[in-house]
Amino acid sequence: MPNSYFQFKQFRVEQGECAMKVCTDACVLGAVADVAEARRILDVGTGTGLLALMAAQRNPLARVEAVEVDEAAAAQAAANFRASPWAARLALHAQSLAQFAATGPAPFDHILCNPPFFRHSLRSPDSGRTTARHTAPDTLPFAELARFAADYLTPEGRLTVLLPPPEMQHFERAAALLGLSPASRLIVRHRPGSKPLRHITAFTRRTGSAQAAELALYEATGDTYSAQFRELLGPFYLAL
Repeated sequence: MPNSYFQFKQFRVEQGECAMKVCTDACVLGAVADVAEARRILDVGTGTGLLALMAAQRNPLARVEAVEVDEAAAAQAAANFRASPWAARLALHAQSLAQFAATGPAPFDHILCNPPFFRHSLRSPDSGRTTARHTAPDTLPFAELARFAADYLTPEGRLTVLLPPPEMQHFERAAALLGLSPASRLIVRHRPGSKPLRHITAFTRRTGSAQAAELALYEATGDTYSAQFRELLGPFYLAL
């Protein structure tokens, strides 16, 4: 059974009320997204609040907001924000992305999202987990996320998304229709040379070839984290 919390070096994520717990790929997203120059950051579908908290740690000048439609997850994320060292710079909106858009928020320099992605797989009997893991008209369709980013990113803003490779292809097509193109792509693998697990892709309004990089979570043999992973997550994981 997953722990009721995940302790990082500078903050704790309580997760007992959230369908989706802290996971490695989301931590990688939070560590690699280019938030250094952003002053307004939005985490869409924040869940536990993980990505918003990581962004707040990495950028001491940014105002970080988060949207979460699930009531239990929103309450837990809000509590995690209040308990963090950056409570004054964090804000939680307990509503759908469409409802948040209707409030007419100011543009964001960076939008982060680890969206629902199991488009055709067997749905979980846990309704909260289903909402967090599957795309559906009443959760967060890719086109809705892309549209929001196109409408609410600053001219030089970025949208960084984490998806499995096949789902990222679907998202890239939805984003292209709205003028958003891949600027960089991190291919995440379990080990060097293994099948890609996730793509972390940053989208902007600029066109051109996306810069590609790779990350192996573990060394080629054994259960040792790779040197690249250790360097990336060192500021966050207690064990590194």
